[in-house]
Amino acid sequence: MTNVQKAFCILLSMCFFATLAVLPGTFFTGENVYRHLPLYRFLEKRAHMSSYEDIETYKKIAGENGKYLGERARSEQLLAEKGESEELQTPESTPVPEETAIPSKTVKSAKISESDKTPKPEKTTASPENPEPDKSQKPPKSAAQNVRNIQDSTETIAAAVPHPMIDLSPEKLADYNYLLGQFYIVDSNTEADAVQINAEDFLKQDLKITKETDTPQILIYHSHSQETFADSREGEESDTIVGVGDYLTQLLTENYSYQVVHLKEQFDMAGGELDRSAAYDYARDYLEPYLQENPDIQVIIDLHRDGIPEDRHLVTEINGKPTAQILFYNGLSYTTSKGSLDYLPNPYIQQNLAFSFQLEYQAAQYYPQFYRGIYLAGYRYNLHLRPRSLLLEAGAQTNTVQEVKNAMEPFADILDKVLQG
Repeated sequence: MTNVQKAFCILLSMCFFATLAVLPGTFFTGENVYRHLPLYRFLEKRAHMSSYEDIETYKKIAGENGKYLGERARSEQLLAEKGESEELQTPESTPVPEETAIPSKTVKSAKISESDKTPKPEKTTASPENPEPDKSQKPPKSAAQNVRNIQDSTETIAAAVPHPMIDLSPEKLADYNYLLGQFYIVDSNTEADAVQINAEDFLKQDLKITKETDTPQILIYHSHSQETFADSREGEESDTIVGVGDYLTQLLTENYSYQVVHLKEQFDMAGGELDRSAAYDYARDYLEPYLQENPDIQVIIDLHRDGIPEDRHLVTEINGKPTAQILFYNGLSYTTSKGSLDYLPNPYIQQNLAFSFQLEYQAAQYYPQFYRGIYLAGYRYNLHLRPRSLLLEAGAQTNTVQEVKNAMEPFADILDKVLQG
């Protein structure tokens, strides 16, 4: 070995030990030191991938969901009401399978501070818009009243009266840990705090829109237009998520009198081949000028179906129909590794969070076995386009086409309840 080579080796050793002295925790606590390297951070920023795609992460989330939260909460509520009426009995029900659960505990613990299933991060810009005004909302009826109303009804209609399975009292919803545990799944790549996740603030936000218009007011599109289901026929658009969007459009137009536009552009196709690596970028590039041409659009729904392990089936029964369950997806533009993502600004994060929470709140009252939770992820997923932007996961690849189309009926109902106040 030459003197030059020896000197070079000594220099490398000194650099190594100097690094150990500066970043001992990073090396010895098992953290990924390469995340601090500029090249890696650049490549990570460019990579269109969410940890939600990782099967191990998904299993971890599913494993922590536990039993369906309503079974426990309903039992507690009925016991509390028993002293009021000796005749009040727990209604008979078939145990809900574990796959219908929403979490009783989040995957990632939340922090207290201020401040894309396969969605992927995108690089975009946004135009600020004024936040929505406030309004008050009355608390739901008691469990005893709800049970009596259901038993006295001559018709069995799921949404006839509110019948929540969990405690939706303002006192309970003011408990941050309870709120997070009953309504949210927090991805391991992000964090939520008590300032962001505040039920009182969410319920005060006025998300109503008028139906007295001739211009488009609700937009439905699909970042992943090629998503299909267990019994989808090849080449049949009606058997894809786009066909589900057609049915949702029909419901909102004919049954609820909204002005709805359904975009069927294939943002996940490139040169005739499936390519989702830039689907959110393509969708954004199309939607931004479209929204400029249609400024009266106030609600945007990116309709997806989820991707889950093949042995899971996200189905319940509503109004006598097998119905796929739904999950809402919110992006916080914040990751634990990089903090606030300034390259993904979203001035409407709080309005988006309020929108998904109010939908989930209505589902908890009228269709308590319908919803799976609100998934909080680190990126943005084009939810910056309007204050009422929603990424909806309807069922999964293991559901039938009809199960997912059936899910659009209760979803249209809760959407109307939120938009009409």
